[in-house]
Amino acid sequence: MTVSLAPTDQELAAIRADFPILGRRLITPAEEAFYQPSAPEGGGAKLVYLDSGATAQRPRVVLDAMRDFSENHNAAVHRGAHALASEATEAFEGARESIAAFVGAEAGELVFTSGATGAINLLTAALGAASTGRGQGLGRRFAILPGDRIVVTQAEHHSNLVPWQELAARTGAELAWLRVGADGRLRLDDLEGVINPRTRVMAFTHASNVTGAISDVAAITAAARRVGAFTVLDAAQTVPHQPVDLPALGVDFAAFSAHKMLGPNGIGGLYGRAELLEALPPGFTGGSMVEIVTMRDATFLPPPHRFEAGTQAVTQAIGWAAAVGYLSHLGMERIAAHEHELTVRLLDALATLEGVRVLGPAEAQDRLGAVAVDVAGVHAHDVGQYLDAQGIAIRVGHHCAQPIHRALGVQASTRASLALYNTADEIDRFVAALGEVRGYFGAAG
Repeated sequence: MTVSLAPTDQELAAIRADFPILGRRLITPAEEAFYQPSAPEGGGAKLVYLDSGATAQRPRVVLDAMRDFSENHNAAVHRGAHALASEATEAFEGARESIAAFVGAEAGELVFTSGATGAINLLTAALGAASTGRGQGLGRRFAILPGDRIVVTQAEHHSNLVPWQELAARTGAELAWLRVGADGRLRLDDLEGVINPRTRVMAFTHASNVTGAISDVAAITAAARRVGAFTVLDAAQTVPHQPVDLPALGVDFAAFSAHKMLGPNGIGGLYGRAELLEALPPGFTGGSMVEIVTMRDATFLPPPHRFEAGTQAVTQAIGWAAAVGYLSHLGMERIAAHEHELTVRLLDALATLEGVRVLGPAEAQDRLGAVAVDVAGVHAHDVGQYLDAQGIAIRVGHHCAQPIHRALGVQASTRASLALYNTADEIDRFVAALGEVRGYFGAAG
């Protein structure tokens, strides 16, 4: 008999109790006139939060950690010699160690950024600096020159596409891409043709935020390695939902974000192999990252501090470390098992709805619980409004991923994205409401 790793119903109830916002009831416009804030239940529909792919909710331990730091330890890090500054610096660097270890990295391999978007932009800025000759001899290995090739994929979030478009435009490099098939997965049969000897960078998503399809990292990194290209992984969608060991994946760089993994907004990380960060010149400059400054030039600190110009997001780092601790305590294998069971339930139920097309893989294997659908005859925004009136929070639009929508023949979609705190009952509520949409808007039949 197979024993599920997923949390029991009792354990799941305890998890949900850790997230204050999940107890909310949402008031529809029609109910506002009759809403009594003092009512025991607050009125309205109980919140079903299925938008964790955009931003996840935060447990009390994260909120408490940030509040405690702000109330008792707040100070600038790596600056003052007073007690508060020492405490803040120790907490900040301790947070770096915890977050780096969570993805299998050393502390010196994690650069704090403003988010996954900030991480990719920081990297493209650094590569752009290397392309102009900054970084002396070691930096030359990162130079992107006219005629070189940068490869991305049709499955990318705009944050892992537009920065590479801009770098190609600044350096004269050619931008090429892997296509997606009708199933929403990358067409790996194109690898050998797209990744050629002129390729300098291969940037790709670990999992699509639209289709949930998980990329074959081993195949892509192997193809890039054969031609000496650097690999850049957008891991924002995977790190919150399954065990991820970035060094074991063999990628050179990776980006991920705190707010998708129960942490605060405004902070994320750039992982880079130690020897690469050591040689990479900074893309942004200012305070905190310099060693010696004269009126004519400057030298820079070793990584990761070399890449952290300006005032650090210390409170956010403390909250992120608390989120990592919470996830680690629950166990990423158990979280992945729970979300997989919910994804199976969701995909099976959606397959019974007439006029509802799942974008991407119809099976739960090698995919995450980010499930986007196209509802025949009803615009995604109308679908979203109907569901919102019933307290169901989902994402509508192109999800900052227009190319993959076009490749799949739609302009927008309705996405439910799952997390550790979701339940089978919430899946059933979502599917039941979605099944009513076409009839409500007169698109059925």
